[in-house]
Amino acid sequence: MAKPQPYRADPAILALGDGFFDPVEAARFPETRLRFANREWAAKVGLGELDDAGWLRHFGRFEPLADNLQALLALRYHGHQFRAYNPDIGDGRGFLFAQLRDDRDRLLDLGTKGSGQTPYSRFGDGRLTLKGGVREVLATEMLEALGVNTSKSFALIETGEQLTRGDEPSPTRSAVLTRLSHSHVRVGTFQRLAFHEDAAGIVELVRYSLERLFDEAAVTDDAANAVQLFDLVAAATARLAASYLAAGFVHGVLNSDNINITGESFDYGPWRFAPVWDEEFVAAYFDHNGLYAFGRQPEAVHWDLAQLGGCLALVADGPALAEILAGWPKRFEERLVAALAWRLGLVPEKTADRALVPALLAALRTQAVTIDRLFFDWRGGRVPEDEIYQHQAFSALRHQLAGRTPLPHALDHDYWRDAGPCSMHIDEVEAIWTAIADGDDWGPFEAKIAAIRRVADAMTPPCA
Repeated sequence: MAKPQPYRADPAILALGDGFFDPVEAARFPETRLRFANREWAAKVGLGELDDAGWLRHFGRFEPLADNLQALLALRYHGHQFRAYNPDIGDGRGFLFAQLRDDRDRLLDLGTKGSGQTPYSRFGDGRLTLKGGVREVLATEMLEALGVNTSKSFALIETGEQLTRGDEPSPTRSAVLTRLSHSHVRVGTFQRLAFHEDAAGIVELVRYSLERLFDEAAVTDDAANAVQLFDLVAAATARLAASYLAAGFVHGVLNSDNINITGESFDYGPWRFAPVWDEEFVAAYFDHNGLYAFGRQPEAVHWDLAQLGGCLALVADGPALAEILAGWPKRFEERLVAALAWRLGLVPEKTADRALVPALLAALRTQAVTIDRLFFDWRGGRVPEDEIYQHQAFSALRHQLAGRTPLPHALDHDYWRDAGPCSMHIDEVEAIWTAIADGDDWGPFEAKIAAIRRVADAMTPPCA
């Protein structure tokens, strides 16, 4: 059994100074009812000993953690929203609550969603619907199981308020979510500094990001630091975009304020898992032009990366940044090959994988079965005998898998002997919510979390 991880507070953001955030107060809620506690990740950040009362105290009433932030901080940022620049955003219903180290010595943030109004709330109430919180827990759990670098839903607490929303039946129940993230530094954080022509602030944030988030030593050359950071962000975002496709996931709102520079996916609103491989599949009902459709997500992430490059050009050499940006598609393609081979449970073979991917995509594009079903049935190089796979469209995939070596333990877990895969499609999400909304029945939600974690146990560790 692993030794318990000690709690290690590290409120590093204070070193940036108050130009990056605003102190705020948390909302006072009529009640606090613990609906989800991520005890697995709590153990990894030294909070494994918290009892239910402690979870409510810290994540429902936001009593500060020991030796940590004493003020709640709403972070400042701008962003492009559906390609339109918006300087009037920032943490509008959340704040940074604490920073601490995990069992890998990474600096992580505990941030909130639905914790009340801030200077950036505009006309919003600063609240989160319980349904929105439930959906985010389900998304992050499934993405983590499928190898996506994602924020972790840490605590979900029902708060006893009735909220009115225009896009779902109202009044509806309310909640506050705490998420564990590898920073909340976004592309939009840099955009705000560039908007104000704050080159000194960019230099400072670059140094913070290198040293605190990427564990890289900054040098005295500010331009070199910016180029190094851009290269790291390019690599991280290439992996992110590739992992979305391999997971069959559609984030829905890949605005520049929703792109974390560490390449960690976060802030889930209208997300969906695509049932079948359809590049035009859209998650958000308001994405009328399909800007963030399933197959356009790499383009969206690349566009957001270009906005970061424009910000860093205030302090760095433009041609060096442009070269990194131009090399991003190749990085993405390499990461996609690796991610698809990993999900199939195969030992990486560069030459073989390059031939495998076209065959795999051709099979997926038949839409003969769901994405999850295809990866489940062909896991570890298995060649299923189902009649549906006898179609010629699958012959190339069958040929490419012949003689391939599965990853160690790729098929050991009894999950791979189930009748079918665990999925997270919209009809099941709605059924889980209906049970909660109509009868306060949390059984289906809890059963689904257990099923997803079984998937995580069955998968080998994600590709590096």
